[in-house]
Amino acid sequence: MELRRDPITQSWVIQQTTEVSWAKSGVCPLCPGNEFLCPPNLYVYPYGERSWQVRVIPHRNPVYQIEGDPARQAQGIYDKMRNLGAHEVVIEHPEHALRYAQLSDDHAAQTLRAYVARITDLKKDLRFRYVTLFRNVGKEAGQELEHPHSEITATPFIPRRVAYELRATERHYETKERCLFCDIVRQELDQHERAVEWNDLFLAFCPFASRVPYETWVIPIYHHFSFEEDVTSPDKQIQLARLLKSTLRRLSTVAKAYHLVLHTSPNVNARPQRPGAWRTLAEDYHWHFEILPIIPAKSKSYSFKEVYFNSLPPPEAAAKELRDVGIAET
Repeated sequence: MELRRDPITQSWVIQQTTEVSWAKSGVCPLCPGNEFLCPPNLYVYPYGERSWQVRVIPHRNPVYQIEGDPARQAQGIYDKMRNLGAHEVVIEHPEHALRYAQLSDDHAAQTLRAYVARITDLKKDLRFRYVTLFRNVGKEAGQELEHPHSEITATPFIPRRVAYELRATERHYETKERCLFCDIVRQELDQHERAVEWNDLFLAFCPFASRVPYETWVIPIYHHFSFEEDVTSPDKQIQLARLLKSTLRRLSTVAKAYHLVLHTSPNVNARPQRPGAWRTLAEDYHWHFEILPIIPAKSKSYSFKEVYFNSLPPPEAAAKELRDVGIAET
């Protein structure tokens, strides 16, 4: 595999030459007792115990390879490099059929601790400009293994959408000396039109310009730019776990498949892509989760001219529908 940069959008695209599969013979490699089918643990809780609750391993068929350097090179006007990076799997629970929304509060918080630990460790590597986590749930979302899991990736570049966010929030701060996301949070809490659920620390809401039906973000009500530096206390971990679980239960009533991705700050220890970048990062950026449900019968990702097309319901109606869902506590 290699990475090629689109000279127009400046986004990096993975070029995969072979199709790979992890699962073999119907045996789940992530279930207890099958640890021998997986690479050695990078993280395990409880440490040193055979009866683990959460563990993190390198992906058996990683999109990114951690060894070496990027080996950037030109090909005429085009740029390409090795698929340098890291690709890890967070196994969220020993039980094969248990989903994140069904976990206990304590266990869901343990997965957040695993995220914090691994993102923090990967950001020590100065080759990596960006580290994030994502979860693909459902066949339509491209879920690779049935066992409940999420994935962490580290790359030598900042993904295009995050780069857009970084530039937009920096410009907003330069003009108004306020965080753009904080302004959004205040308006959503004041209006309650698109707010789905909230607690003392976190808010779930449908964005004003939702890209797909029932798109939902989970964001801290207070300001912080870095997920792994912020979500370190047991209280924050429990409150975030509860809201994430509740939000996913609400979304499960309208969609069985979804993408969840963390947007957090770039690796400030790595060399910036442009001089002076990230000077006000701690003040202008705001970490958050983005959840994009997949509803094939109702949703079209793009219309002509690559403008996002969000069919009914609009965000305000979607948020009200999700607010009104009766969900059971776990």
